[in-house]
Amino acid sequence: MLTSVIDHLVVTAGSRESGCAWIMEVLGVAPRPGGDHTRMGTHNALVRLGEALYLEVIAVNPAAATPSRARWFGMDRLATSAPPRLATWVVRTTDIDAAAARASVPLGSIEEMTRDSLTWRITIPDDGCVPLNGAAPSLIQWSGTDHPAAALPDVGCELESLEIRHRDVNALRALLREMAFDGPVVLSPAESGRSDLTARIRTPAGPRVLGEP
Repeated sequence: MLTSVIDHLVVTAGSRESGCAWIMEVLGVAPRPGGDHTRMGTHNALVRLGEALYLEVIAVNPAAATPSRARWFGMDRLATSAPPRLATWVVRTTDIDAAAARASVPLGSIEEMTRDSLTWRITIPDDGCVPLNGAAPSLIQWSGTDHPAAALPDVGCELESLEIRHRDVNALRALLREMAFDGPVVLSPAESGRSDLTARIRTPAGPRVLGEP
């Protein structure tokens, strides 16, 4: 049976260092270095938000070769001085082929990806942009039984809710139904075409808000 849940939140930044510094400032915890995405020319750092949920800081890897295709999460459009922001989110599904086929919002093609010992399949638009300006999630399906969050240290952070503001709330609501999504996501209308994401996260220092106020 098809089911889908939040897998991780995506913070993009002009550099991995600036993204990690922002997370430290807002949440009071230091992201753990993740690794390199050779095919995408990016690298990341991670914070555990649950047993099978995490936050990812991702940036262009200045030491990597330029990829032959557009980088994911709109990263080709980011300047090295771009401030960190909660740009989008990723949904884990039990059947990525079925979920992508049902989706009324184009989520991109399904690509095979690897990082170190991890392998997964993920939807990536050909132009590398994020669907609905980040309001619509990417889909992911991990290979194997272990989730990467299980290998991260528990730093006492937990996602309480993800609030998404977009002008076409009905399209978002329909999309989540189509992928059989269940999770702490709140949708509300926005007047402009921009998508705003806000993650409310419980931390050892108390509740914190990541993203637009």
